[in-house]
Formats: sequence, structure tokens, C-alpha cells
Amino acid sequence: MTGPTNSIPPASKPAPDAAPAVEERSLNFLEQIVEADNASKKWGTWGAKEPSRADVPQVHTRFPPEPNGYLHVGHAKSICLNSGLAKKYGGKFNLRFDDTNPAKEEQEYVDSIIRDVKWLGGDFDTGPNAGGLYFASNYFEKMYEFTEELVKKGKAYVCQLSGEEVSARRGTPTVPATSPYRDRPVEESLKLLAEMRDGKHPNGAMTVRAKIDLASPNFNLRDPVMYRIIHEHHHNTGDKWSMYPMYDWAHGLEDSMEGITHSICTLEFENHRPLYDWFIDAINEGRGPGSKWGMPIHHPQQIEFAKLRPTYTVMSKRNLLKMVEEKTVTGWDDPRMPTISAMRRRGFPPEALRNFVTDVGVTKVESYIDLSRLENAVRDVLNKTTPRTMSVLKPLKVTIENWPDDKVDELDFVINPEDESAGKRKVPFTKEIYIEQDDFMENPPKKFFRLALGAEVRLRWAYFITCTGVEKDAAGNVIGIRATYDPATRGGDAPVGPDGKPTKKVKGTIHWISAKHAVPAEVRLFDRLFNAEVPGDRTGNYIDDLNPNSLEVVRALVEPWLAENAKYNNETLEGARFQFERLGYFNVDKDSAPGKLVFNRTVTLKDSWAKEAKPGA
Repeated sequence: MTGPTNSIPPASKPAPDAAPAVEERSLNFLEQIVEADNASKKWGTWGAKEPSRADVPQVHTRFPPEPNGYLHVGHAKSICLNSGLAKKYGGKFNLRFDDTNPAKEEQEYVDSIIRDVKWLGGDFDTGPNAGGLYFASNYFEKMYEFTEELVKKGKAYVCQLSGEEVSARRGTPTVPATSPYRDRPVEESLKLLAEMRDGKHPNGAMTVRAKIDLASPNFNLRDPVMYRIIHEHHHNTGDKWSMYPMYDWAHGLEDSMEGITHSICTLEFENHRPLYDWFIDAINEGRGPGSKWGMPIHHPQQIEFAKLRPTYTVMSKRNLLKMVEEKTVTGWDDPRMPTISAMRRRGFPPEALRNFVTDVGVTKVESYIDLSRLENAVRDVLNKTTPRTMSVLKPLKVTIENWPDDKVDELDFVINPEDESAGKRKVPFTKEIYIEQDDFMENPPKKFFRLALGAEVRLRWAYFITCTGVEKDAAGNVIGIRATYDPATRGGDAPVGPDGKPTKKVKGTIHWISAKHAVPAEVRLFDRLFNAEVPGDRTGNYIDDLNPNSLEVVRALVEPWLAENAKYNNETLEGARFQFERLGYFNVDKDSAPGKLVFNRTVTLKDSWAKEAKPGA
């Protein structure tokens, strides 16, 4: 469960990179709690409910987002954590929508959340760990019955103070709060409660409050609001209800009715745990065999953990929505956004996010996590899984003077050096090729190991070439290069002398593409959306830290092989992923179409934010 992110005070400075996650690791504190519960059979076993696992201790978790925006990377931790515990201990995992505020919730958000949870591997509706899909709104009738029960027990009442009046009467740590309606007769509260349900009162006219302790040092227990009046159309229940439960009242009951054992929340809910327990205990008071209230309801255990807070990232849904509405970004799935939808569109593999969450670990200490750790997790997966290709982002033509005009050489290209089973494919080589503009300098500095006048370099998987001249435009800009190739270096290897050693050495290897076979493509070079580790920390306004260079769009040239293999899957909303050699990892964007290839840069090959690249690198 995740809560509002804009209310958390600044945490410690970003944590340094940690060693990569290893398979063998110690149990985190949540796993320790679960294993202790299982050993004591605290929650019993699945028994007759699940004959196939009758003797297995019950572990039942859930992910309960509010559908008021798209999920972000912080939610990924909760999804992976809750579904992972269910999988590890043979339990169940639910997806439940906390749809208790119709003014901010939309079906679009419901659909996106379902899609994102499934993409991350949260199998709530299929497989052995599927617990099901639930909506808080489906429990409204039962919640109302529990509310009537608490009013009759003298543990809740209808209050007609406005929100401002409640705040004014809230008291201080040494002065109790006050409420003139606290001793309202039960019959009067029941009458007004029914009127609230029937929609007879306007927004803000009255609330239902729990009768707990107006002098409690925990302000959450000072007669908290259970219901408020909201006249809004609800995406699931339509116009049936005009009063809606507050989160603190609703979520413990939802956990109880679903049989949740471990209700895992983020740390800002730690002070709400006494309220979580109070509501269930209040309902259970007087319950038992022969009681008019019925039998006691299930009482789950709430446990809190530190949320995931990456650097260079804004996590508040309110601020993310503001950026969408003000068109600071192109939408919730803009590849620069921290949303799960945006990361999928940018080319992040779901296993990379899961690995990242495992690497970060689970603690009760708030801290920032260096965003580089997520980017490195993405690189680790893509390096092992993506086919290699050559593409030129900023083309500079090279004419090989001693190459026959019409000759096409088909060269062997290793698809993925990390995966021998991927094999090889052919790449065409012709008289005219393109290289990157940055791979040539007419008057290079020392230790520039790429192409220069009179210098020799290796063309990846092809030949050694030597620059013999340049062509310039009227302004003196280099617009073309002349070169010769060494026929004895086919495949990119130097010939071997009688002593078994290479007869020549070159220090630079660059990528290239045949001009005759090149296919135009739009390439979007994404970078971090913010250029400050903690956006807004410097000025108080996160917008001040927007990175003006977070997107560069170039007209690139790619191999013809990409034109055939660069596909976008409209069902999974994922584009095929590739490594553009020496340039980074890229994927096909949803805007791509036949004859119009569009690629996103997922991440660079190396962390460009850790240190500046050296000349000639």
C-alpha cells in the first residue's frame, strides 16, 4: 500500500551504489515476520479452502492502489513485494482498488493499473497465487452496516462541523480536541446517517466520526472521520452512493473481508496502525456465539516498510498529474516519466524492475536510492537479451575510393556476444557508408582513437579503413570523407604474420552502415527529466529542476534488418528491444508504423551521469 508522497519530509542524501544483487541473501524483516508467523501457524493453514495446499500456512497479501493516476516506480516495489511474498510462501495475492473518492478516480486509471500490475508479474487473476481482483466500492454496503453497528455501540456519531471547524477544534499535544456532537443520541445519529446515504444533504454538511479519544497524543485517534458526503458519479457504483468512506475506515475492513494476513504499508501509515486495529477491535467488541452482532471478523496485521524513493524523480501523483495537464510532458506514458507505463514504453524490461526492487531491499529506514541503480538493472538485463545492430544517429558519409562501385559484401555480424545461441546474421558493406559525425575529427586532440586525416580505424565486423581526405561545404564544415580500405582485414581482424602476431594494430573501432541499404528512422534520445537529485530541494519548486536536455529527436539511419525486425506489440504495449552498438539500448515506440520507424533510447551503454566521458571513449 502506498500513500501520499508529497507529505514526506526530505530524507537522507542519496545512497551510493551497492553491489549487484546476488541469489543468496539474508531474509528481509518482512520475510522474517512471515516465517515466524508460519512457524507458529498464527494464521492457520489453507485447509479446506485450498485442498491442494491444505497444510500450507496462510499468507495472503494485496496491492491496494487508488485509481487516481498511473502507477509509478514507487508502486513497483509494493507490487513486487506483495506478489513476491505470496509466491515465495505458496500464498495468495490480490489486486484491490481503493476507489473511495469518485471525484479523482477514473476508469482509465483502473485499466492502466491492471495492465501495469500484470506486466510486472503480479499474478492476481491467473496461476496458483491468484487471489483475485477486488474493488473497495463493492464493500460499501457491508461498510455501511458496520457503521450502523458502531453508532449503535456508541462508538461512532454523525458530526455537523465543517472541515475548517474540525481543524480549529483539533487541539494541541497538550490540549484535547472538542466536538459538540460527540454525545449526540444514537437514534439521532442513525437518522442523519440514513439521510446521508439517501443523498439528502450537500457536500460538507456532515460527516461520520469514530468516537475514540479527543485527548490522544496520536492525532489520528482524535475522533477521525469515517465518512464524508460526495455527490459525484462513481466509475463502479454509478450514482448509488452520496457518502464515501475514508481510507482509514475502509482499508482495514477490506483486508478483513478478503482474509488478508499481512497488510503491508509504507511508513507514513505507521501512526495510522492503532486506528486500523481500533476499528476492527470495535467491530469485534461484543461479537461471538449467540451475539446479535454475529461472529468476530478477521483481524489482519499491518506492517510498514520504507517506500522506494529514487533520485532525479518526482513521485507525487498530484505533481505528475500537473505535468500531464500542463503539457510539461506528452502524457502519463511519456518515456521520461517515472510511471510504470512510461518505463514500459521506454523499453525497460519488467524483470529489470523486479531485480532493482530486490537489490534495493526492504527496510524501515527512509532514504533516497540512486537512480543509476535502476538504470544499471536495466542494462544488466538488456545486455544479455537484446540483439545487436548498427545505426547512425548523426550520419557522415564515407566514400571508400578503392572499393568497386557496385560490389556488395555480406559480412558476418554477431547478434549477441552474450548469447552464443543467437548466432550470426549478414550485414551489407558497400562503397559508400555512413559513420557518426562524432567519430571523425580533422584535427583531433591527443588520445582521440577514432577516425582522422591519415588515421586508420576498424569498422566493426568489416575492414580497416584509412582517411585520405575530406569534403567541405562553403562554411568549411566537413560533409564527406574519402578513405581506403585494407582487403586483408575482412571481418575486422588484422592479418597475422609468420610469428602468429597481428601485422598491424589500430586503437579505434567504430560502427557504420551501408549508405545504399540505410533506412531512415526517428530516434528519440531520452534522458532524465530532472537534473537535480532531489527535484525542488533547491528552490521549493520541482519544476525549476527540469532538465532542458531530457529529449533530443534526431533523424537517424538504421540497418535494413531493423526495418524487418523492429515491431511493436499493440497487445502487450511493448516494442522490440535492441542494442545500437556503441550508442545504447533502444526500443520501438508505439508511434512507429510501416515506413516510419520510431525508436526510444532506453538507457545509454554506460552511466553518463556518473562521470563525463573522456575524449576518444
